Amino acid sequence: DDLRGRARELVDALAARHDDFDVLFASKAFPCTAVYRALREEGLACDVASGGELALALAAGFDPGRTYMHGNAKSEVELREALEAGVGHVVIDSLDELERLEGIAAEMLPPNRRQEVLVRVTPDVAGDTHAKISTGQANSKFGFSMAQAGDAIERLSASPSLSVVGVHFHIGSQLFSLEPFRAAVRAIATLGAFDVYNLG
Repeated sequence: DDLRGRARELVDALAARHDDFDVLFASKAFPCTAVYRALREEGLACDVASGGELALALAAGFDPGRTYMHGNAKSEVELREALEAGVGHVVIDSLDELERLEGIAAEMLPPNRRQEVLVRVTPDVAGDTHAKISTGQANSKFGFSMAQAGDAIERLSASPSLSVVGVHFHIGSQLFSLEPFRAAVRAIATLGAFDVYNLG
């Protein structure tokens, strides 16, 4: 009941302010089929960070099109599983991953279809939290720096097999102030206008 109540609270809060949104369950927090199922029933979309989490999410009935394949260490097998399942978005974390996914998508997808992707950006904003769970600062191992993100977006705009539809950032866990989020949004706004802004 508590999980369902929190999910409804988030969905209702966003619905009161926006028509076009999704609330994602970051499933690495608790990869359990019963939890996936309950949150899917409450209307959430899903963020998965491994092939195992993807398998659990699909088993619980999540729509692959509303599932995001995430994580900074996705294997070639996991990328292939994501495309085979028809995930809506793959969050690209590095140039190496961009190149691997581009080749896999060119091989697996029909010529007229491109895989939608988000570019994970490190906006150089640190949240007020423990250093071990702060991920938005410039020296983070996650995502593209602001300068690299612009280059990645430009490269993706010419890709025959990938379509960049948005950007993602995650600045840390257990944040209790909105200001770091505002600062991160101001930073990524300089990268251009997109259909999807995934604010982790």
